Amino acid sequence: MEFGPRALGSRSILASPINPNMQARLNEVKDREDFRPVAPVVLEEDAEDWFVDAEYSPYMLFVYNVRADKADKIPAVRHVDGTARIQTINEQQHKKYYDLLKAFKEKTGVPVLVNTSFNTLGKPIVSTPRDALECFWGSPFDALVIGSFLIEK
Repeated sequence: MEFGPRALGSRSILASPINPNMQARLNEVKDREDFRPVAPVVLEEDAEDWFVDAEYSPYMLFVYNVRADKADKIPAVRHVDGTARIQTINEQQHKKYYDLLKAFKEKTGVPVLVNTSFNTLGKPIVSTPRDALECFWGSPFDALVIGSFLIEK
């Protein structure tokens, strides 16, 4: 479990922001209203390149405009008003989470992932490995990571 007003990747659903249908898919899985946005996590050192005047923001508390030249690259996390409620991540905060974003950037050129709370259908956020497994098997998620274990359907 992590500490802070928002998940830091330890109890999160992570997804690609590149697919414009990802927000709708996640809202359907989580049984949320269609208009509700999902938030991006971005490598701290790349935040300013993707979001106007972005600063250190580890808890998704601040909203920034998505840069116009990047908007089409991350449609799943861009609100209708062109903004996003970002979470920045650096290596000292959470090395594995940071390394995952670095690997995604190397593969896609995009240093951003969707980060939303790990829960579905109006249920509370998972808090135990058993909760995570039950949520995973009862959802359309592709993979689950718990510690050093990777479970795929």
